[in-house]
Amino acid sequence: MKKINTIAIANDHAGTQYKFEIVKLLESKGINILNFGTDSEKSMDYPDTIHRAAASVEKGKADCGIVLCGSGNGAQLTANKHKNVRAALCWNNELVALARQHNDANILSIPARFVSLQQALGFVEIFIATDFEGGRHQIRVDKIGKL
Repeated sequence: MKKINTIAIANDHAGTQYKFEIVKLLESKGINILNFGTDSEKSMDYPDTIHRAAASVEKGKADCGIVLCGSGNGAQLTANKHKNVRAALCWNNELVALARQHNDANILSIPARFVSLQQALGFVEIFIATDFEGGRHQIRVDKIGKL
């Protein structure tokens, strides 16, 4: 398994409380955090934080990322605007594992208003522990950025 040293995290107001707990979990595992998210629950625009986290993954400053917003959709769509970013919106354990195994997802998007905190923490555990399978999946991943 590839060692994860640094994770970029970003959130909007809907994901603030989850972010605090995810950061605690990751820090307890010795993972460095690049925190681009808001620490407030005051309404804000998710692209303002998500772009910064995705750019850090894109530029290799972070090994992977976690983004949170209410539905997870806006965060995932924003992150995927960055070259070589493969952000996956996941709402159950199987989707998280498959996103890593089959799609080499390097950013996990969590829908904070649709999953419990315990589910979200479980998703993070799976995301950081699951490797990309390569093989036939690599061929498909290589085609993602091609038009």
